[in-house]
Parts: sequence; structure tokens; C-alpha cells
Amino acid sequence: MTGRERALIAAFVQLADTLVADYDPVELAQELVDAAVALLPVTAGGVLLVDYRDQLQVLSSTSEAARLLELFELQSRAGPCLTAFRDGHAVLVEDLDHDQDRWPAFARRAREDGLRSVYALPMRLREERIGALNLFATSPGRLDEDQVAIAQALADVATIGIVHARVLADHLTVAAHLQGALNTRVVIEQAKGLLAEHGGLDMDAAFQALRTHARHTNTRLADLARAVISREVDASAVLTQHASRDIAGGIGANDVEPE
Repeated sequence: MTGRERALIAAFVQLADTLVADYDPVELAQELVDAAVALLPVTAGGVLLVDYRDQLQVLSSTSEAARLLELFELQSRAGPCLTAFRDGHAVLVEDLDHDQDRWPAFARRAREDGLRSVYALPMRLREERIGALNLFATSPGRLDEDQVAIAQALADVATIGIVHARVLADHLTVAAHLQGALNTRVVIEQAKGLLAEHGGLDMDAAFQALRTHARHTNTRLADLARAVISREVDASAVLTQHASRDIAGGIGANDVEPE
């Protein structure tokens, strides 16, 4: 078995582990994008999820730049992720320089961020679509059939995890649950901002510090974010632990190490 195959199995096991009654959609979406970036030749990713008003919202991302680009896509109402969601099919853009007329504003913004290719996969279960997975790369190129299959399989597993809740509750309860997940994302963004300001870090480094502390203490990301905001957990402790782990060169228990 190759390192890539082992990493792929680990990613699916990690995603499947979220299929429990008290699953956290934010954690599930974050595991999805982290696994996709670790397994595929891409540099960043994000997940858009439909809220109770049937409007797409950014639920997770691997970097601040990816999050802002997805927000821009939603505001401009045009882009590959929206197209993948609406049509229910993968949208694979090998080079934005050669395919910029389709979404000119998005292509221009993506190139300004140093991105050259984008791959968008719908999150769907049969005819039901609940969101989309966006993957970005800094150089032009294509995903081969196996890589596209991996990306879609990861998106499908995450979709099953979210839709699975509907077996346990009626539609209104699930809608409230998903809206709660989107609200949780706001709390995480606030905690990132607090850590960034406290430690003089950029938003990506602050997010990594938050995730490192959550993994090390076996705490849900959302719960830790609330504790940081309420000062129940000291920001310095979160930042110090992250710095110590960076020095030690350790890999978190939930990290996927590609071949």
C-alpha cells in the first residue's frame, strides 16, 4: 500500500468518524477541505453550504485568502463553485488565464491572489444539493480522472454526514442545526481575530494555533473558540502551545501526512 493510499484511507476514516448523532458540521467541513488539500495537487480549499434560506454561505476554508475569495464569489453571484452547485456537476478550470470570460470578475480576483486553476465539486446526494467544495492551485494544471474521483468521493462522504442528520430530525430542526453551524463559523472567525491581534499574527497562523490547541486538548474547535472569546481559555496559552509544537516539529493526531 502506498503512502497516498494510506492517507486516503485515513481521510475517509476521519470523515466517517463524524457520522454520529452529535456531529459538528463545521468540523466535518474542515476535515473535508484539509483532506482534499493534503491528498490532491492543490494549495487551498473551501466549502460552501446552503443555509435555511437556501443561500450559500462559507462554512470552512484552509486559508484566509480562500475564504475571502469564496465570499467574493458569493457577493458577485458568479464563479465555478456556484456553477457546480447549480448544475450539480464538477467544474474544472485548468487555467484561469485561458478561461476568464466565463466569470471575469472571479477570474480577475483569483489571479490577483496568485491562483491559476480551480476545481469545484458539488456536494450532492442523488438529486439533493447542499453545497459545493472549491479547490484552488497556484499553477495551471488539470486533475486526472482518479484525482477528480477522490475529490468527489470526499465531498460525497461529507454530504452524507450532513444529510444523515435528517434521519434523526425533521427538516426544520436540521435547517436550524445547519444555521447553527454557520453561526459557529462566525464565532471561530472572532476567535481567530482575537488570537491574531493578541499574538501579532496573520489570520492563517491564528487559525492554525486554534486548531493545534483544540487537537492537543481534544476539544471541539467551536467550543475552544467560544472559550477564547469569553477568556475562559487564555489566548497566550493557545499561542504558546502552538509555538512549542512548531518547534518540536510534531504532527497532530488528526493531521494527514501525504506521501
